[in-house]
Amino acid sequence: MKSLHVETATAADAAAVIDAMMLAFAGDPMARWSWGDPKLYLTTFPRFAWAFGGVAFERGTAHRVGHAGAALWLAPGVYPDGEKMGVLMAETIPLALQNDGETLMEQMNRFHPQEPHWYLPLIGIDPAHQGKGLGAALLRHQLAICDRDGAPAYLESSNPRNIGLYERHGFEALGRIQAGSSPTMVPMLRKPQRRT
Repeated sequence: MKSLHVETATAADAAAVIDAMMLAFAGDPMARWSWGDPKLYLTTFPRFAWAFGGVAFERGTAHRVGHAGAALWLAPGVYPDGEKMGVLMAETIPLALQNDGETLMEQMNRFHPQEPHWYLPLIGIDPAHQGKGLGAALLRHQLAICDRDGAPAYLESSNPRNIGLYERHGFEALGRIQAGSSPTMVPMLRKPQRRT
């Protein structure tokens, strides 16, 4: 397989990266359950991506393959902007889904590891470039760092189609996150692996 070049995504790349992620998540079960109306999704997702993983651009832990795909990683001790996410959810999630949304967040918090770890809040590939190994390249890039440093990695898969990809890279399912009418998310943990 041809090697794909992974680069650090800077603040100058952020708008293009968020656009590619917005395309990638347009068919994501959890994103579209949250924002089923297309206009609401298009106006909300960029704000959500910034609140959930935007700090990665500031910390140098956002990675991209061209502008076709990216992964926003949060280093141990770095967290999403919970305050902005709370406000955003209250303003944009339909009222009928608010309670289920709060329950989902509580479940996510219960599964989140307490030990220091790398967290992957968002990884996405523009659908026009899916199936070309970009997601795998992005995962390999950061997981090599995790292995070098002996650090676990954690994510929640909001799309069942991606679980196999994560499993091939050493992630293991910890359970299920689901509330009311919501789709199921799968929390996944990868322990650091010895390099041979």
